[in-house]
Amino acid sequence: MDNEKKKYAVDQIIDDIVILEDLETKEKIERIIYYLPENIHEGSILVYENEEYRIDSNLEMSRRESLRERIDRLKALKKLKKEEEIEETE
Repeated sequence: MDNEKKKYAVDQIIDDIVILEDLETKEKIERIIYYLPENIHEGSILVYENEEYRIDSNLEMSRRESLRERIDRLKALKKLKKEEEIEETE
């Protein structure tokens, strides 16, 4: 019996099929939604362990916050670059 713990992000939900992305390998797999926990949505993080999936809300919140921070940094960089371009033209 394989007791390896694997973590997946719900990439897409198309009708009854859920596309999961392995967080480590980035490999995508398909699963039928009925075999997954209720209330999943795109972006949910699932842990597969002991032959069952469970939602990991803490990891999902952590990943969302990390993504928000990256987006904020990119926006700040873009704004700074734009301000520098304006200064150069003056």
